[in-house]
Amino acid sequence: HYNMSGVLLCSLTAELTVHGLYSAGDDVVQLTPSNFNREVMQSDSLWLVEFYAPWCGHCQSLTPEWKKAATALKGVVKVGAVDADQHKSLGGQYGVRGFPTIKIFGANKNKPDDYQGGRSSQAIVEAALSALRSLVKDRLSGKAGGSDYSRQSGSGSGSSGGSKKDVVELTDDNFDKTVLDSDDVWLVEFFAPWCGHCKNLEPEWAAAASEVKDQTNNKVHLGAVDATVHQGLASRYGIRGFPTIKIFRKGEEPEDYQGGRTRSDIVARALDLFSDNAPAPELHEILGEDVFKKICDDQQLCVIAVLPHILDTGAAGRNGYLEVMMKMAEKYKKKMWGWLWTQAGDQMDLESSLGIGGFGYPAMAAINARKMKFALLKGSFSESGIHEFLRELSMGRGSTATIGGGALPKVHSVEPWDGKDGELPMEDYIDLSDVDLDDLGKDEL
Repeated sequence: HYNMSGVLLCSLTAELTVHGLYSAGDDVVQLTPSNFNREVMQSDSLWLVEFYAPWCGHCQSLTPEWKKAATALKGVVKVGAVDADQHKSLGGQYGVRGFPTIKIFGANKNKPDDYQGGRSSQAIVEAALSALRSLVKDRLSGKAGGSDYSRQSGSGSGSSGGSKKDVVELTDDNFDKTVLDSDDVWLVEFFAPWCGHCKNLEPEWAAAASEVKDQTNNKVHLGAVDATVHQGLASRYGIRGFPTIKIFRKGEEPEDYQGGRTRSDIVARALDLFSDNAPAPELHEILGEDVFKKICDDQQLCVIAVLPHILDTGAAGRNGYLEVMMKMAEKYKKKMWGWLWTQAGDQMDLESSLGIGGFGYPAMAAINARKMKFALLKGSFSESGIHEFLRELSMGRGSTATIGGGALPKVHSVEPWDGKDGELPMEDYIDLSDVDLDDLGKDEL
C-alpha cells in the first residue's frame, strides 16, 4: 500500500507507462467523474469497483483476475474500474488511500463496503455473489428499495452529505462586493425555486461547496443567486434557463460552466480553477539541510538547478538562469513540485550523488526522494530544453538512476547569495609589483 502522499509519486520512473490498465474491449466498465453517477450511483445493479493507479505493481497483478471476474459476472453483477491517479477527485471522494482499493456498491450506493478478500478471480466472484445474495434478501424483506435510495438526493434537504452553510447566498446588493471585487475564484449558480433540475443540483452543490472550501483553503467559493428575485443580476449575465452556472475570475469575463452536475464533477473543476489561479511555487536557494529535506520530502519531485559560480556569470547571468527556472515553476505549478537551486561547488556531496560534479554548469536534476531516484537534464538549460525534460518525466518517460549512496546526500549550511556580482577573496590577488616577470619566463624554458 501507498499512503495518499505516496500515491502521487511514481511518475518519476522510466519503466512505467501512463495508460489505464483496461480498454473498451474488456468486460470491465471504465468509470470516470463524468459517468460514475449515471453508471453506478443511479443503477439498480450491484457494483464492484476497483480504484487503481496504472503504475502500481499490485494493480497490474490484479488486472487479469479483475477482467476474468468481470467476464464471469457479466449480466449478473457490474464490475468497474477507476484510474484514481488520473481522477483523483473520485478516489478522494471515497477516501482511497492506497491502490488497489476495491469497494462494493450495494443497496445504499452512498455507503459502499470495502472488499477485504483475496485477489483471485475466484475470491472476487464469490464475494460478489455473497453481496448479491444479501442485497436480494434485503429487497425481499422490504429493507432496501433498489436505486430509489440513491435518487432521493433531490428531495431530502441534505441527503447528499452537505448542508447549505458553505453555499454563499448572493443578491443584487452584495454580488459586486462579494464576487467581482474578490481575488478568489467563484462558481455561481443562477436558479429558480420552481425548477426541478435546480432541486436535483442543490444537494450536490452544497456538498461540493463544503469539499471545495476545505480543499482550496477557502480560495474557491460556490454561490447561488435566486434569479426570480434578483432579476437585475439575471439580466446582466443573460440568464436564459435554469440552473445556469458561471465561473467568475478577477479581471476576466465570466465563463459558462460546461461540466457535469455531480458533486465530484463540480469539485474536480473547482480544483482545476484553484490550481490555475494559484501562485507559482517559490524557488529556494539550498542554504541548509532543513530547506532541502523539507522540500524534497514533502513534494512528489524536487527540481534542482546547480548554477555556475557567481564569478563565472556575474549577477546578470545568474538572474537569467533563475528567471528560466521561475518560468518553469509557473508552467508546472499544478504539479506541486519543489524548486531549488545552489551554486556550483557549494554542495559537493549533492553534486556527486547526482553525478553532476565538476563541470557542465548550469546543470539540473529532478529527484523523487521517496523512491531515491533522479533524472538529469540532458538538453539545454533553456525554457525549451527544461520543458522537454520535465514533460518527459511527468509522462513517466526519460531515463532515471538511483541516487548515489541510496540516501539523500548531506547538505551543508551556506550563506545566501546577496544578489551581487562576486568578488575574489583578497588572498587570490597577486601583487605583480613584487614579481620579476623576466625570471618567470626563464624558469619555464
